[in-house]
Amino acid sequence: MERATSLPRRILLVDDHPIVRQGLAELVRRRTEHKICGEASDPASALDWVRRTSPDLVIVDISLGNSSGLDLLKQLGVEFPEVKTLVVSMRDEHLYGERAIAAGARGYVMKDQAAEHIGAAIDQVLAGRMYTSAALTERLLQRVTGRSQAPASPLECLSDRELQVFECIGHGSSTREIAASLHLSVKTIEGYRANIKEKLGLATGTELVQRAVLWVEAS
Repeated sequence: MERATSLPRRILLVDDHPIVRQGLAELVRRRTEHKICGEASDPASALDWVRRTSPDLVIVDISLGNSSGLDLLKQLGVEFPEVKTLVVSMRDEHLYGERAIAAGARGYVMKDQAAEHIGAAIDQVLAGRMYTSAALTERLLQRVTGRSQAPASPLECLSDRELQVFECIGHGSSTREIAASLHLSVKTIEGYRANIKEKLGLATGTELVQRAVLWVEAS
């Protein structure tokens, strides 16, 4: 049942960096009348907090260590469809914004703009509306109307899972380590690596690693 809009809402923060959670919590307290009901650093603990505290809103980062905020958004949508979600991330919205909305997020705010936009974003999402930048809104409208522009980066052609594997490669993880962290088989990860190489026009595993490392360092 929807809580009365006049009451302070409960917000759960999910970010793998404690100092970021602390900063977000302070912003929420300063810019809104809502309450922080919990903090989590990974999807498993986030889901546990949701089960125990029934938050109205979950603020999620895209990167959660070896886990994916996109996967968490999808799982929240399946298990707790009544809980609204907002992404606050340093990840480029041009690459991740549409993915986050497709995964179930109701808004996307870049961390370097959080101080200015967090209050409005929270209020909009809690009111049942979307909150996205003008650029992301235009991209979403173009996709809906079939006028999507050509990808600005080859990485936009990667699936969510391929992009996650690509990021893990860039952080120096081996195929076996990636398989273990994502709870997938080595063969499956090898398949993702092959797909990524094909989509990015890379001939060898060495080129793949170099490209991934450069991308991680740049981002």
